Amino acid sequence: MLYVITCTDKAGSGDIRAANRTAHLAYLESFGDKIFAAGPTLTDDGSAMTGSVLIVDFDDSAAAQRFTTDDPYAKAGLFESVTIRPWRKVLPKS
Repeated sequence: MLYVITCTDKAGSGDIRAANRTAHLAYLESFGDKIFAAGPTLTDDGSAMTGSVLIVDFDDSAAAQRFTTDDPYAKAGLFESVTIRPWRKVLPKS
């Protein structure tokens, strides 16, 4: 099942994001085709990252939660909030 994960960074945490970015990206890459899409959210002018949005494919919500909890960003305390919701792709049609 696909899940959309929305993470919001804590205010003023750009240094935490920068210090853990390499580990975060390696962590995501280790999941191969389980990652449907991933990327940062940005400020209105696009000059800074404010969080993350990921669409992932896991068997159940517990696996999606483990994935989120084990992310180096989460372990470093980057996120103010994290939501995980089941998601269905409708468009574009494959």
